Amino acid sequence: MADQADSNATVGNGADNLPQIGLITQYVKDLSFENPNAPGVYQWQTQPNIDVQFNIGSDRVADDLHEVQLKIEVKATTDAGTAFAVELLYAALFGMRNVPDDQVNPFLLAEAPRLLFPFARRILADAVRDGGFPPLLLDPIDFGGLYEQQAQAALAQSAGAPIGNA
Repeated sequence: MADQADSNATVGNGADNLPQIGLITQYVKDLSFENPNAPGVYQWQTQPNIDVQFNIGSDRVADDLHEVQLKIEVKATTDAGTAFAVELLYAALFGMRNVPDDQVNPFLLAEAPRLLFPFARRILADAVRDGGFPPLLLDPIDFGGLYEQQAQAALAQSAGAPIGNA
């Protein structure tokens, strides 16, 4: 069987050295919905104020495997109290090979959350609707722009320059 090619051998056309990224799976890690003032909340006449917070994280699971986590917390309140609170931790596993080091974080903290957000948005909308409220439709988020802002702020802070306008 010396004729068979070694599966780890380099392909002559260089295709084995090209950057490769693949979404392996996505999943709900944690989902919580609270309706602390039911059933009275359904008789409140004022529209709630909606506060949305989100956080992005990533962990290296193995050499070529990363988990990206998108955490979204939403709280709807009025003067009468909390209408509802929902928290979602949505994650995905991404396989990455031959990706240059300077492109790993932009992918994990900007592009990957952009890919996950529509799925997380639907889960939140369904959870809020299933709690007896109109579906919560979150506006799209510019994860790339946010990543760039944070990268520039970190660069300015490391250089000792003031952040923001004077």
